Amino acid sequence: MPGPAIAVVIGSLRKASFNRRLATALMRIGPAEFTFTEAPIGALPLYNQDEEATPTPALSQFRAQIRAAQGVLFVTPEYNRSIPGVLKNAIDQGSRPAGQSVWGGKPAGIVGTSPGAAGSAMAQQHLRNVLAMLNVAVLPSPEVFLQFKEGLIAEDGSIADERTAKFLQGWMDRYAAWVRRFAA
Repeated sequence: MPGPAIAVVIGSLRKASFNRRLATALMRIGPAEFTFTEAPIGALPLYNQDEEATPTPALSQFRAQIRAAQGVLFVTPEYNRSIPGVLKNAIDQGSRPAGQSVWGGKPAGIVGTSPGAAGSAMAQQHLRNVLAMLNVAVLPSPEVFLQFKEGLIAEDGSIADERTAKFLQGWMDRYAAWVRRFAA
């Protein structure tokens, strides 16, 4: 019996994104029975209520993927002390039309990295506020405010620093238990 399907929402569109590297690292160390799949947000149109009745194929696919997932993993950078606009747009798109949100009741985890000393702490706090309104059950702790330094996580997701690898494994273990709790 396959384990939970996890939709991974990466809040950066950059191919060489530090957060994409972090997402790849977490998917690599996640439980073998979990299926981690990125839910791409780059092709989603900007939210416009006038267009709710005619979603694009990319939007329909995104909503279906989130709806089918047993959990969501948000990996976000911090832009100007908040979440990137592209991530907020994806969340808004998934919450609409009214009464048809794909987010409600999903267990979620939030992580992020940034070159700044505070990692992505402010962005994560803003994201928690948005997700609370949408009835998303976010893992309360531990939190991951990872300061990114070149060489910390390779493009293939391997983690060079042993302390960071241990910390992220502990976080992933807690996240997996969180998702299993909601699946039970």
